[in-house]
Amino acid sequence: MHIVCADLEGVFVPEIWINVAERTGIEALRLTTRDISDYDVLMKKRIGILKANNLKLRDIKEVIDTMEPLEGALEFINWLRSVTQIIILSDTFVQFAGPLMKKLGWPTLFCHTLSINSDGYIAGYNLRQQESKRRAVESLKGLNFKVIATGDSYNDISMLKAADKGILFHPPENVKDEFPEFQVSFGYDTLKTIISDTLVAAD
Repeated sequence: MHIVCADLEGVFVPEIWINVAERTGIEALRLTTRDISDYDVLMKKRIGILKANNLKLRDIKEVIDTMEPLEGALEFINWLRSVTQIIILSDTFVQFAGPLMKKLGWPTLFCHTLSINSDGYIAGYNLRQQESKRRAVESLKGLNFKVIATGDSYNDISMLKAADKGILFHPPENVKDEFPEFQVSFGYDTLKTIISDTLVAAD
């Protein structure tokens, strides 16, 4: 039996932090895991920028409430659920994810949590576990699932390597060029074909 593990941002929804950057005009918040491979460095930088600019959790949530899934994302997830199982493995946070998960039909999501201080500022972040995407894939394989994984950024690479089939979805050139071993999809139709072919080949 197969199961699909997919990243969230860049695969099904736009990048949250880029939307925050566009709304606030703070260009430094445009940096994502496409740019900085060390997630701890990236998150500490983000939290420092938020504090310096007096931005609270509620300000981020206001941006997220206006966001919509990428065009075709909900239809693709509905198709995927009709042929196999899907788990979204994301480095986003429970405090961010609710409105986006609702718009995607509430797929299963494994992600992290934020620490919020009494004034409503983001004080830190709490990983569900280290290397959570890779370890989730390895655990599913331990349950005798064949795993198809897709993502777009540096923080997805260990998940793709651990999977039986790894697919880069709309990756930036630097990620695509650095990891040529992965098949690349630049749209849901191609991704659907790759997954369908993988499922058929397994029958």
